[in-house]
Amino acid sequence: MQQEQNAISNFVLYGAESNAPHDDMVHYEPISLRASLFDFEIKPHVHRALIQVLYITHGGGETSIDGRTWTFQAPCLIAVPAQSVHNFHFANDIEGHVVTAAQPALESVIMALAPDLLEFVRTPAVLSGILNLDKGTPLETVFQSIRQETLVDARWQLAAGAARMIALFVKVGRLSESAKLAANPEQRTLADRIEKFRALLDKHCRERRAVGEYAKDMGVTTGQLSRICHAAFGTSAIEAIDARSIHEAKRLLGYSTMSVKQIANELGFQDEAYFGRFFRKQVGERPTEYRSTAQERFLLG
Repeated sequence: MQQEQNAISNFVLYGAESNAPHDDMVHYEPISLRASLFDFEIKPHVHRALIQVLYITHGGGETSIDGRTWTFQAPCLIAVPAQSVHNFHFANDIEGHVVTAAQPALESVIMALAPDLLEFVRTPAVLSGILNLDKGTPLETVFQSIRQETLVDARWQLAAGAARMIALFVKVGRLSESAKLAANPEQRTLADRIEKFRALLDKHCRERRAVGEYAKDMGVTTGQLSRICHAAFGTSAIEAIDARSIHEAKRLLGYSTMSVKQIANELGFQDEAYFGRFFRKQVGERPTEYRSTAQERFLLG
């Protein structure tokens, strides 16, 4: 086994061995550029500290990552973490993008911003058939922005590259979760209901609506809505409604010139005193105290 491991080539980029450090690199190239140099056969190899993400836009092939084999067809997203032994057999008409980045540097930034994304940085993934569920910035745009940044020689290029790689792994994480839901119809139904409830909360956050009204709009019973909230937020339905109302109250207190009385009316409360008691119970401060603290932070920041 040790001899077999030693036989695996360690590349910076496939076919380009180097002992130079690449801790700050973010590299982009079209998939076909390197694949065509090796007759579209990329033999088993490993990248010591580099992670690669491929976005297949045309064609297909087969890949093996750490002993697991996938057949893929465009559109498809493939993530290969550092230290993963992998190979590719590409169709001759393969097209798409591949980015390579220093995984330790990427992980240090993600640890500070979104630690739960680390799972997707460290886990091999082949995601196909669910790219139609992608939301937000299109994958093509994300890869093109990485490509564009690598073409310029400007200040803060490392920071710009890291930011774009984080955006890419947000996509990887979202699509990975969508893939899990797609494989579990019950989870998919739950996710759809959670998304609908969130949309209703956003729409009606300035109204003091009862749990029953939300349940009716969703076509479920109040008991079902309560179970949905416990599954999604770990709270009851009324606690989720109150939390969204408080979020809106904080936003208005911090960023508007409306009086507390006007905010209470705007959010559907009976009067200013009732709103004040509600806010203090939820936040631990009076609305005026919260506004003063928020404005101080704004002036200092």
